[in-house]
Amino acid sequence: MNIRQLEVLRTLLATGSTIAAAKSLGLSQSGVSRLLQQLEADLSVTLFARDKGRLVPTPEAELLGRDAENVLLAVERMNGHAEDLRSGADGPDIVRIGLPSSMWENFAPAMLVEYARDFPGVRIETFFESTTAIQKLLEERVIDIGFLRMEGQTGPTLEVEHVASGESVCVIHKDHPLAALEEVSVKDLRGVPLILIGRQRPNRMGLDQAFKRAGVKQTVKVETHTNSSACSYVAHGLGVAIISSFYANLYPHLPVVRRRFLPHSTQQFGIARSAGLPLSIAAQALSDALTRQIQLSQKSL
Repeated sequence: MNIRQLEVLRTLLATGSTIAAAKSLGLSQSGVSRLLQQLEADLSVTLFARDKGRLVPTPEAELLGRDAENVLLAVERMNGHAEDLRSGADGPDIVRIGLPSSMWENFAPAMLVEYARDFPGVRIETFFESTTAIQKLLEERVIDIGFLRMEGQTGPTLEVEHVASGESVCVIHKDHPLAALEEVSVKDLRGVPLILIGRQRPNRMGLDQAFKRAGVKQTVKVETHTNSSACSYVAHGLGVAIISSFYANLYPHLPVVRRRFLPHSTQQFGIARSAGLPLSIAAQALSDALTRQIQLSQKSL
């Protein structure tokens, strides 16, 4: 017994004719007759008496027809619910995402505009944190997805999809003398006020070691903890920042330029989720929106 057979039963009870049922269902008359015969065989019940070419429903057909109607209504409700889930009209009422603090000002709003239109029934909760904090939120299943810098192994509890790369650059005010260089080395920064990020973080410790190996003492003007604030400080003439090009590319509106920093180093970024835990349609759509916005932000320059 299948859904198509139940549709034939319902339609025959409503029309009383294989010709009318075939037209209504988009089938041939022989197709309707075959499905009816299969249903009668499956149920071991005669549903229609044949009287001079007419189909006369048996009492059993009338009773089973009500069951068929209930089943078909349930299937229609299920199909409608699935459509609502695909379109965002229904589903989980909240999706949680972890993003670096530097993405709050322009990146996140641009990402969410289209998503909010496509999934009007979903509430979005954003967490702006460091990579370490985002990993912890994912491991504790507080958030559904998180964007993070891939620093070594994330452990078996997370799955990470690589979505972007960057390299270390100097962010310099467009009128600064160093803006005339194509590349900036550690030695070029001797005596230059610096805006540095994140003491005790792996990337910062690597940068400190590069200055030490070159025998150059850092002239630190500002210590900060977000890439957005570092770029803003550069734009106001407070100094030169050294960050990943991935983040530097998020602020094309500022009066700054980006120059490759030597010694050369690269960074990898990914979207992470809990391993072995499928995302809801709404959460997957938010992950896709994040990927699209990342691609747009890196193509804009």
